[in-house]
Amino acid sequence: MKRFMENWLGSIERLGNRLPDPVSLFLILIALTMLGSALAAALHVSAVHPGTGEAINAVNLLSAAQLQKLLLEMPQTFTGFAPFGMVLTVMLGIGIADRSGLIGAVLRAFVTRMPPSLLSGTLVFAGILSHVAADAGYVVLIPLGALLFHSAGRHPLAGLCAAFAGVSAGFAANLLLTALDPVLAGLTQAAARLLQPDYSVAVTANYYLTAALAPAFILLGVLITEKLIEPYLGPYEGSQQEASPDQGIGPVESKGLWLAAGILLIWVIVVLVWTVPEHGLLRSASGTLEPFYKSMVALMMIGFLLPGIAYGLATKKIRNDKDAVALAAESMSDMGHYIVLAFMAAHLIVLFQWSNLGIIIAIKGAALLQQLGLQGLILILAFMLITGLLDLFIGSASAKWALMAPVFVPMLMLLGYPPELTQAAYRIPDSVTNVLTPLMPYFPLVLIFGRKYVPSFGVGSLITLMLPYSISFGVASTLTLVAWMMFGWPIGPGN
Repeated sequence: MKRFMENWLGSIERLGNRLPDPVSLFLILIALTMLGSALAAALHVSAVHPGTGEAINAVNLLSAAQLQKLLLEMPQTFTGFAPFGMVLTVMLGIGIADRSGLIGAVLRAFVTRMPPSLLSGTLVFAGILSHVAADAGYVVLIPLGALLFHSAGRHPLAGLCAAFAGVSAGFAANLLLTALDPVLAGLTQAAARLLQPDYSVAVTANYYLTAALAPAFILLGVLITEKLIEPYLGPYEGSQQEASPDQGIGPVESKGLWLAAGILLIWVIVVLVWTVPEHGLLRSASGTLEPFYKSMVALMMIGFLLPGIAYGLATKKIRNDKDAVALAAESMSDMGHYIVLAFMAAHLIVLFQWSNLGIIIAIKGAALLQQLGLQGLILILAFMLITGLLDLFIGSASAKWALMAPVFVPMLMLLGYPPELTQAAYRIPDSVTNVLTPLMPYFPLVLIFGRKYVPSFGVGSLITLMLPYSISFGVASTLTLVAWMMFGWPIGPGN
């Protein structure tokens, strides 16, 4: 069985890596999107929005008006690409911490003290918890996972995959509530009120299920990483000198680590002072923590920057402001390939939105399920399948649910299924397929992280390595949901 899996994964990787360079691939997809939009517009492809009743028509991206819009808005499209600013902001802090030697020292200290058997599980678990910090886990934890494995003498791509699985494929699981919970609950409630005007959906609507999935995903993540991905990758043939666990922590480094830890502790206290009091700096006028969540990227950047500078000063890696600026500039120079990829990815995603093809696909898919007349569990599974397929084209969980909830929530309510269950059935496939689509905004960034260790790492390689996580997480979470339905267990408090 093991040999079969390795041969199967190898075949997928070879096929996928025959694709062009990711930059060229995005350019090809842009061309296909523009041609597809022209064909769809010529055929008068359209759909009716289930919530507003508005007719949505396919837009020809090759028309004079759309080409002019593309050229006029090209700078804004690029700079407005959601992950772009987040990545570069956090990388300023991480760059200082990395180039000063802080991250390497922390990793050596961490690896020498952590039992090897806990490393994979820790990464997957940390990835799941990172959902509280919105998308920051993509920027921070995934490269950290590769570094940790590299430091432990294991293949860094295996660490990258374990972290990516927790951060992205494991988005349906968490022991804590995240910013996505109130967004989905609000959309579900609005859809439910189409039938019952007084229906209320709690933010905790899916908490019991998502909390139960967390340990299952951690266990599966460990098994896949250690029993399948690492044997498939084999020994890492790159340099181990950058972060060898055999390099001890000397007195100067130890002093730097203590100083960095003290600075980080002070920063954590400052953040707590800004968030815990009801009228703290990072509280909204109504007392919510929304400003804190939205500031997470900036807070993390400073949380890397200040300890990195402190460590550099203690070890004499940084002697003045010019040294610090030079280290920051060096870290930004490593992001050149990502910037090119981000330019292409930003335009692919925005053109797909302008064409209306994603919205039309979502509405047509929902209509197809209604026409098939499916009932019961088969309908739930078909709904989950459609959601997973749509996730390959529309990455935003809230955007898809805004389109699908007005159709499926009332439809399943009429069949006896509560809105909270429909929301849970949506979350599972929306999560597990995130790691398989180049249209996911952070997909190019993960490729760049991988290429740091394996220059030939391509789209096919990444999809191949993440496919086992996607399949196993999908099967396990689907079976868990089915069991929940069969036994009639509450999905969340008050259900």
